[in-house]
Amino acid sequence: MEILIISGLSGGGKSRAASFLEDIGYYTVDNLPAEMMMKFAGFCAASSGRYDRVALVYDVRSGEPTDMLIDTLEQLKASGVNCRMLFLEADTPTIINRYKETRRMHPLQAKGLSIEEAVRRERVLMQPVRDHADFVLDTSSLSTAKLRSELLNLFGTPSDRGGLNVSVLSFGFKHGIPIEADLVFDVRFMPNPYYVAELKNKTGLDQEVRDFVFSFQQTHEFMEQLEKMIGFLLPLYSEEGKTALVIAIGCTGGHHRSVAVAHELAAYITREGYQVTENHRDISR
Repeated sequence: MEILIISGLSGGGKSRAASFLEDIGYYTVDNLPAEMMMKFAGFCAASSGRYDRVALVYDVRSGEPTDMLIDTLEQLKASGVNCRMLFLEADTPTIINRYKETRRMHPLQAKGLSIEEAVRRERVLMQPVRDHADFVLDTSSLSTAKLRSELLNLFGTPSDRGGLNVSVLSFGFKHGIPIEADLVFDVRFMPNPYYVAELKNKTGLDQEVRDFVFSFQQTHEFMEQLEKMIGFLLPLYSEEGKTALVIAIGCTGGHHRSVAVAHELAAYITREGYQVTENHRDISR
């Protein structure tokens, strides 16, 4: 069993970190007092593997002396539990800005302190915890993707780092642009098979329609440029820590041109070594 204690400064990114860890299989518990951690560890150990990766969030909201957390950490390690602690922090201006953006009150402001005084006081209170942490992350300049990438590197398994999953989606503009799309490409400049009687009731998955769409020079030039762009972008998205990318290809109705191009693009991305899902949203409308 593995227990990861997530601690740190308020506004340091503990909630985001817990959410990311939950995505990769950790069972997360927020604001668990140190005095309950040993009992919770016993419960997890008796769960027959159901709670074999646990992340416990601890901060000043508990109101406990920090030495209780340090003692609990040592007890867990002595009992044979694989227990580590991650401490998240940020510089004071960043923390103040984060609280202003969310319009929330710092936990220590309830004692009549200004937010800057509250952050300064919390640093002093949490310093012993920081000194006992196995990992310390300063999130001041970390984007959401970079934080996720750091956490994957520290706590992810090989399957967690499965890489970028790409979804190629065709659609019809008259039915609306897919809200989940990261990249949208419009192929309505291509000649439309809809106006060819023998192709009207077929789709871009039929060879006759594909042959028609790709019989034009502009289609080949577009695909060449599109594949060049996608081939450039995918490694960069992976390095940034992005795990899912939706590429949407649109034509008027979503039956012919967009389907043929999306199918061709999905094949290209597969050849490049990425996991690809191909969907045609409006093909049956």
